[in-house]
Amino acid sequence: MALFGNAHSIDPAQAQQEYARLLGHGEQVHAAYLLIRDTILFTDRRLILIDKQGITGKKTEYHSIPYRSITHFAVETAGTFDLDAELKIWLSGTPTPVQKTFTKGVDIYEVQAILTQFVAG
Repeated sequence: MALFGNAHSIDPAQAQQEYARLLGHGEQVHAAYLLIRDTILFTDRRLILIDKQGITGKKTEYHSIPYRSITHFAVETAGTFDLDAELKIWLSGTPTPVQKTFTKGVDIYEVQAILTQFVAG
């Protein structure tokens, strides 16, 4: 489920408002990232991957991943020549991780801390 492009952070309050119809009663967006046309939401209950499909992007697939389904995850920091950081998330029952690429401007340690809070919490 690797998506191409680089993510950058967006305002969680803006994402909360824009994707309100996807959220359960009282569910809060803690962090949000835009990946070209796709979006990644970290809520207090789950990880939501919003995958816009096709040329127009009108068709959209929503992946809801409860944090309890995450068996482990890894972050790879940006380097001198490779300016992008990566996040890999393994889900129970799937051998291939979900991979996301983040630009240098995103604090990958913040992303890791959010996952730690909800997965280990």
